[in-house]
Amino acid sequence: MSEVMDYKSRVSDPASRKFETFSYLPAMTTDEIRKQVAYIVRKGLNPAVEHTEPQYLMDSYWYMWKLPMFGETDVDKILAECEACHKSNPGNHVRLIGYNNFTQSQDASMVIYRGKTV
Repeated sequence: MSEVMDYKSRVSDPASRKFETFSYLPAMTTDEIRKQVAYIVRKGLNPAVEHTEPQYLMDSYWYMWKLPMFGETDVDKILAECEACHKSNPGNHVRLIGYNNFTQSQDASMVIYRGKTV
């Protein structure tokens, strides 16, 4: 069995905190983010944009940016909403959620923009 790596993510060190699975990987390029948004659309999930201040990253409550985009299939419109949220809240983390109508759950969640950590 291979060694399991311990990521030095600690609550006391905001710069070390991880968000979700993707945050352990190198930052995604614009093209890779676009592909993830296309995947959300292809799976029939409803996209929604949320944001929060970096110091509240570990809280379960994130602010909703407008209403979820029920039925939206245009990747460019979804990315435009993510960017609009980021421009209105430049210091905040912005994430994209993919809601599943049938299971009433989040099937996808990824941080698109990272706010400045303290």
